Amino acid sequence: MRLRTKLTLFNAISKLVIVILFVLLVPVLIKNISSNYVDSKLIKQKNKLLQIVKNRGIEAYIENGESYGSYLPLKDEYISLDEVAPDYFSDTIKLGKRLFSEGDTLEYRILSHTFKVKNKNYLLEIGKSVDTLDETSTPLQNIAFQVLLGMIMLTILADQFYSNYVLKPLRLIIRTKLVGQKFPNFNSYRKVRTTTTDFEYLDISIHKMIETIADKFHKEREFISNASHELMTPISILQSKIENMFEEEDINDELKVRLLEMQKILNRLKSITKTLLLISQIENEQFLKEDKVSVSELLHDVYDEISIRLQEKNISYDISIPNNWNMVNINKFLLFNLFFNLINNAIKYNHEGGNIRVTGTAVQDNFIISIVDDGIGIDADAIPYIFNRFKKFRQSLQQDSFGLGLPIVKSIAEFHNIDIEVVSEKGAGSTFKLIFPATLIVVN
Repeated sequence: MRLRTKLTLFNAISKLVIVILFVLLVPVLIKNISSNYVDSKLIKQKNKLLQIVKNRGIEAYIENGESYGSYLPLKDEYISLDEVAPDYFSDTIKLGKRLFSEGDTLEYRILSHTFKVKNKNYLLEIGKSVDTLDETSTPLQNIAFQVLLGMIMLTILADQFYSNYVLKPLRLIIRTKLVGQKFPNFNSYRKVRTTTTDFEYLDISIHKMIETIADKFHKEREFISNASHELMTPISILQSKIENMFEEEDINDELKVRLLEMQKILNRLKSITKTLLLISQIENEQFLKEDKVSVSELLHDVYDEISIRLQEKNISYDISIPNNWNMVNINKFLLFNLFFNLINNAIKYNHEGGNIRVTGTAVQDNFIISIVDDGIGIDADAIPYIFNRFKKFRQSLQQDSFGLGLPIVKSIAEFHNIDIEVVSEKGAGSTFKLIFPATLIVVN
């Protein structure tokens, strides 16, 4: 999962947790806020009434010892004032119920307060219906929830924008320094502009690492190329000297046998050197890609070259490629070597009377050429390593195998941007799929 996606997912989950907590807590918070607001209002009403009593006297509410009571028409609020016992005291705000003459019982938030006037003790009660509190709390909860949703949406957008802004240098580093590079060809270094010191350090570290890898890789290529060139001369000289020794009249048969063995070794060494030199030239892109050739024609050329080996092992060879497929912008010599090595391997690891099939199919924008054999197959754990140089496996029974055939195939394929897929089952054969992009094959 990408870092930006992880950050976005984390922000979304954190906001969701906040919403859940808010939904759970907001009714209690709103109810407390409403209660505190009502309590404050009740206290203000109490102070106002006490001020009236102080200015105008208790007679403004109570005459001839009668109680005072006042209710709103819907009984949402009420005020009562009664004379109580001298030792009675109350100064509270709490919930309570009141029974009316109509038989209705309503619950109120009631302020109770006792005070003395002219040595008489009075009880003041101011109540506000709980139903009105709920009517106030519900709209407040809705408003609070809408505001919360709006704020969360704004914070998600802000997080997304800021994450994109902060991670932009990292995306540039990945795209230009890693994903955008075709190993081992690297573009010139461009410093990624960023104010994040961690990304600056990462950019510089990756650049130094790439420089080191490129330097080592180029030195390895140069060494292989130079060594291959240098080895060809002494090998050729030794071969010439051995050939001259064969022409001498006094050479005995035992020496001739040894000379033949030496010549075989030199031939094998020469073959290895030529192969390494070819790989080096391919990787250094010393070949042009300007040829155009029919796929079926090229495969028939390969068959002509290798038909003797097919006949020796009595292996059938079937080609099923559309005649109108033509490869363009390729190097014919290299593509010939690619198919030759794959088909040669199919023969080498096949059994007497086996079969090799070369088929072509078009899949979306790609063209797939498959080379299928029913030979000994490849171990599943060996498949990831078959393209490594000088890697030999137990099924390699040929004495002249040095593990360079498939590395050549891989180098040629990468040079032409051809993908290779390998499917194999031990004892049932192997399939090598060459996936050509549409730029390499045209249909006439």
